[in-house]
Amino acid sequence: MKMTPPLLVLGGSLIFGVVLFVVVILPWATMTDQPSDIHRPRTALEERGRKLYVKNGCSYCHSQFIRRIDWDLGAERIAQAGDYIAEQPHLLGTERTGPDLSQEGGEHPDDWHMAHFINPRYVRPESIMPEWAFLGTENITALIAYKQSLGYKDADARMQRQRLWKPKSIEAYEKGTDGNVAWLHDLVPEPWRKLPNPYPTSQAGLTRGHRIYQSFCIGCHGPVGDGMGPAAPHLYPPPLNFTTLKGRGVSGGILYYQIMNGITGTAMPYFKRDLESEKIWDVGNYVAVTFIGETDANTEPRGIDASYEPADGEKR
Repeated sequence: MKMTPPLLVLGGSLIFGVVLFVVVILPWATMTDQPSDIHRPRTALEERGRKLYVKNGCSYCHSQFIRRIDWDLGAERIAQAGDYIAEQPHLLGTERTGPDLSQEGGEHPDDWHMAHFINPRYVRPESIMPEWAFLGTENITALIAYKQSLGYKDADARMQRQRLWKPKSIEAYEKGTDGNVAWLHDLVPEPWRKLPNPYPTSQAGLTRGHRIYQSFCIGCHGPVGDGMGPAAPHLYPPPLNFTTLKGRGVSGGILYYQIMNGITGTAMPYFKRDLESEKIWDVGNYVAVTFIGETDANTEPRGIDASYEPADGEKR
C-alpha cells in the first residue's frame, strides 16, 4: 500500500471521526436536564468559592468525577450526569495528582480546611499541593464553603454531623485534660477500650510507626507529640497532647479506633482509607511508647501470633 494523499486524508478523517465520537458525541448523549437525587442549588458564597476554584486552576490536579473504577479508592457513590446540570463550565477532569473532590463536603471541619489552604503540609505533611495563604482569609473562606458543598445533599448531611460534634468537642476540651480524655474514651466502643495492641513493640515495628507518624501525624501533633504542630494555631479544639495521657487508661484499642475512625467535629480525620490495619497498630505503638510512655502491646488477652512476628520466648 502506497501512502498517497487521498489515503492520508481518509485515514486522518477516520481518526478524527473516532475521536469526535468518543470525546464529544458520546459524552453529549449522556447529558441530562434532570437533577440527580443529591443535587441542590449552591449558595452565593459557594458560587464565589467555585469561581476562585476555576480561576486558580484547582481542577488541573483535582477531579470531581467518581468513576466505577474508583470503587477501590473508597468511593461511596458513582458520579451521575444529573450531579452536574448547573456546572458551567464542567470541572470533571481525569487527573488524580490530588484526591478526587466530588464528595469532599463534610469529610473535614472548616478549621482543618483553613489550615490546609494556608499550608497543606500542616495537615498532610507529604502533600505536594501549593500554599494558598496569599488568597487571604475571606477568599479561603469562600473556597472552603465551595469544597464543603461538594456532594450536595450528601455533603450537607456530613456537614450537619460535623456541626453536631464540633461544640461537643470544644466543650470537652474546655473542661480540662481529665474531662477531655474521659469524653474521648467514651466515644470508643467498650470492646475496643479493653483491647491491647496485638503487635509487639519490636524495633522494626516502632521504626515503621515513626515513619507513618511523620507522614500523617506530625503536622498536627508535633514532633514530640505535644499537639503543637504547625497546624495547631488554626485548629480548635487543638490537636491532642499525647504526653498528657500517661496513667489515663489508654489502650492500644483506643488508639487504633481513634486513628481508624477519626473524631468527627475535630480536625482529627479518619485514616481507614489511608492506612491498612498493621500500619495503624504500628503508629499506635509508636505513640504509646514514644509520647505516652506506656504500652499494652502484645499483652493478655492474646490470641495466636502471626507467623512473621519475632519469637518472644513464650510457649503457646
